[in-house]
Amino acid sequence: MSSQNFKVFWDEVIKQIHSEFISSNNPGDFEIWFGRIKYVEDNGTEITVSFPSDFMFNFMNSNGYISKIQTKIKDICGQDISIKPNYEKEIPNTENNLNKKIIPNNNPEEILEEVSTNLSKTENNLNSLIKTEKTHSQLEDKYTFEKFVVGDNSEYAYSASFAAAKEPGKKINPLLLYGGTGLGKTHLMKSIGHYIFNNPPEGKENIKICYVSIEPLLNEFTSSIKNGTPEKFKNKYRNLDVLLLDDIQFLRDKRGLQDELFFTFEALFHKNAQMVFTSDRPLSELNGIDERLISRFALGNSIDLQPPSYETRIAILQKKLELQKKSVPQDVIEFIAKNINSNVRELEGCLNKLINYAELLNKPLTIEIAKKQLSDSITQFNDGTVTIDTIQKVISNHYNISLGEIKSDKRSKKLVIPRQIAIYLCRTLTGYSFTEIGQEFGGRDHSTIMYSFEKVEDLLKTDETLNTTIEMLSKEVKEYIPK
Repeated sequence: MSSQNFKVFWDEVIKQIHSEFISSNNPGDFEIWFGRIKYVEDNGTEITVSFPSDFMFNFMNSNGYISKIQTKIKDICGQDISIKPNYEKEIPNTENNLNKKIIPNNNPEEILEEVSTNLSKTENNLNSLIKTEKTHSQLEDKYTFEKFVVGDNSEYAYSASFAAAKEPGKKINPLLLYGGTGLGKTHLMKSIGHYIFNNPPEGKENIKICYVSIEPLLNEFTSSIKNGTPEKFKNKYRNLDVLLLDDIQFLRDKRGLQDELFFTFEALFHKNAQMVFTSDRPLSELNGIDERLISRFALGNSIDLQPPSYETRIAILQKKLELQKKSVPQDVIEFIAKNINSNVRELEGCLNKLINYAELLNKPLTIEIAKKQLSDSITQFNDGTVTIDTIQKVISNHYNISLGEIKSDKRSKKLVIPRQIAIYLCRTLTGYSFTEIGQEFGGRDHSTIMYSFEKVEDLLKTDETLNTTIEMLSKEVKEYIPK
């Protein structure tokens, strides 16, 4: 028989842990981990606790949170207690609903009425679980929490995003998600919007949610000034309940929009509207953005997403196949996961390419076919690692300049462009920060390195020749064999 003999001890321990997180100025982290677990029951030696997923239980266990709970309970009651995870969702007990009332007599009409009433209640309970989700015009159905594969690279970001969605404007606000291209930032951002749109806070049935990236926001802002309608722009964004702003790194040097966004932030923050931002780099590396705006972005949680591990890449591919109701041989899945390790978007692209090939030609997929069809996407590295030194050597050889020159302070056109391209490749092909890259280029300041990267990034938008050159040099770097 279940009981709650240790419920009072559990509550006291969670209260103590909460106080510790507040004292260390990390209340948001408490909500992410301890705010999502629930005491269910105990049997005298074991407490059953509800966890959203086995991954979350394993993460909390490996980080010492489970043992912390056990130790504190023992300190209070003097007894060793184990924690049993439970991942099952509660569903209505239809049998109990039908039989919980004892009918005092055998009157057929009364029996029929009672059964009918209980069936109606049961149907209502079940219908409450089968909720038809609405679709927001800016939030695609493919971007939901259910369709996001959580790995060790993204568990924290996922948990923070889910916490922000459950209690918008309260626990995790603002939330900044940053990391490289294709790692899931936009997926999580839109998942937050999708969840809030379908589960609005009480009294907010007509909740106002807007997803927008910097370029269209800039166009809209510029048009409002040109057309003499700045108030309309202000009213639209300052009265939102949820603002989802993608790619804030492109705010660089857009002073007018930065000023407007600052006041928009102030208005939304003081009305407890939920704000979520994404960037391809941490706040410390955002250049050309007003310091007062940077300080506002830093008020909440800033969380990075790293490239997924091999096991997570396998899980992502399997999830994509499940959603598409497709089947691919396991060895082909493993081949893709082994060779595409940069981001989720490339993983999905390679998988779709193979599926389309097999379906169009009505051929079963094999490793040989996968290798041939993905040869332009997969390059065998000599040792699986791209280094700054390798990039510098490839660029030096290609432009016929010395390693000393590429690292020097010389600013001749012959050196500046190759140096900027080398810096761009270092940032896109390795995991080094701007500061670390600067150390390898003569001890340059991180802002100088950032400028070089952004210069090439801007040129790539209009210069097809440079795009071709970058692709060719990237391939040379990946195929480089030291002499």
